Amino acid sequence: MYMILCVIDQPDHVNAVLNEWQRNGITGVTIVESTGLHRLGVQPHIPMRYVFGSTSTERGNMTLFTVVEKEETIQRCLEITEGITGDFSLPNTGIFIAWPLGFAKGVTGKQPRSSG
Repeated sequence: MYMILCVIDQPDHVNAVLNEWQRNGITGVTIVESTGLHRLGVQPHIPMRYVFGSTSTERGNMTLFTVVEKEETIQRCLEITEGITGDFSLPNTGIFIAWPLGFAKGVTGKQPRSSG
């Protein structure tokens, strides 16, 4: 199993990324609003709504976390994401990292469907 962490600089891309990940079997994604220290010199523990204000057009990043079973899925996930966000080696696109997990509990391959 592998952990994927993907920071998307343009929050408008998140829904498209999530839709394509899901279409390709990448599920169980956790989404966190985030920011880097380069933005306004903020402290990392301050919620974005307090940093930028509710009427501000400035937004932070979105960070996606997920666990996948196969190493090949990492590459597919990257290809999907960069097809939407642009090449992560370019500025203002984001970052994508993955690493093997030595231990995982509570992670299942298929998520159960809701009955209602």
